[in-house]
Amino acid sequence: MPGLCRDCLIRLSDERRCPSCGSPRVLHHPELFDLTIAHMDCDAFYASVEKRDNPELADKPVIIGGGRRGVVSTACYVARIRGVRSAMPMFQALKLCPDAVVIKPRMSVYAEVSRKIRAMMDELTPDVEPLSLDEAFMDLSGTQRLHGAPPAVMLARLVKRMKDELGLTGSIGLSHNKFLAKVASDLDKPRGFSVIGKAETAEFLHDKPVRLIWGIGPAAQESLERVGIRSFADLLRWDQEALTARFGTMGHRLWYLARGQDKRRVSAHTPMKSISNETTFFEDTADPDILDGHLWRMAEKVADRAKAKDLAGRVVTLKLKRANHKLLTRRVSLRDATQMADRIYRTARGLFDQVGDQGPYRLLGCGLSDLCPADQADISGDLLDPGAAQRSRAERAADEIRRRFGSDAIVKGRALR
Repeated sequence: MPGLCRDCLIRLSDERRCPSCGSPRVLHHPELFDLTIAHMDCDAFYASVEKRDNPELADKPVIIGGGRRGVVSTACYVARIRGVRSAMPMFQALKLCPDAVVIKPRMSVYAEVSRKIRAMMDELTPDVEPLSLDEAFMDLSGTQRLHGAPPAVMLARLVKRMKDELGLTGSIGLSHNKFLAKVASDLDKPRGFSVIGKAETAEFLHDKPVRLIWGIGPAAQESLERVGIRSFADLLRWDQEALTARFGTMGHRLWYLARGQDKRRVSAHTPMKSISNETTFFEDTADPDILDGHLWRMAEKVADRAKAKDLAGRVVTLKLKRANHKLLTRRVSLRDATQMADRIYRTARGLFDQVGDQGPYRLLGCGLSDLCPADQADISGDLLDPGAAQRSRAERAADEIRRRFGSDAIVKGRALR
């Protein structure tokens, strides 16, 4: 059976241990050297970067996130063993893991590392479709002649290079379409390499829960369970018309995914549509100082991500969810695009003031959309706000200080609320 040593990258036959380097990290699969669609997901990316940059954190549980009212952005595997998960309220994470080291996200640092990983991917194939800073699809069809090695070998070389040059690890999923490649990359983390071949697709999916499908969250899962759909086997009992009539476009998509079919192409040119940040409060709140502090921190995070990607946006959106779960969304178009936290915050704050006293709120969010290149941002200035240009210069200067001396080198007073 075709095999590969993931450490020294030699091809194997049936050996369970590499005869060249002695490594037990060998991979065997009948279709190993025939499949071309891959998904690479960095392992606990933000936390791994922090541990790399501070070796004292190596064996400690690390949580990336905000204060006690915030949520977990990501957690290292030490913290995950204790039950900490992404999007978990911080107070709950600290109950599970009271000795955790909590670190505020350094988005500009993560973005720079992400660019280096993306450059490595681009050397393998022009067809790279990033999903976020730490994961991407790749289509390596037709690249074997270029590299003199099949895609599986080049993918193993990629994650080995990430470890050697950047001190970071990633997990690979390899299959015949995007859906299954994404599923495969989650099967054996961290430092995993999993393969789902064409011949085994139906058998592999049969008893798996539908929550395995990317995009099926708790609400969608509950809707499916109400009609008795819990597994892929349950989905297969529905015909396409019935699924579509019941669940609309999601049902149409589920019919194909139940059979392991996904015709979506890996697209290197899928544009990012928006940048946003939101948080769900542990306790519903109408406290104006607490809400204002959160709104400023969200504006900063949105601005940091926009700056890291050299983007700006012309539309600012405010999102609020009341205690009764009613969602309020307000948005406004700017005269010209921006990537400045000050302008995003002031615009979102104006939208919040228009909503009036409809709290308490359980969720607050802020976003930037109608994106464009950063060189089109903040061109004309604000004639109604003579101090805007000065604040913009101050923000750029603060960005540079944080880049050189760390994210806590300068903190605005309102961020402490």
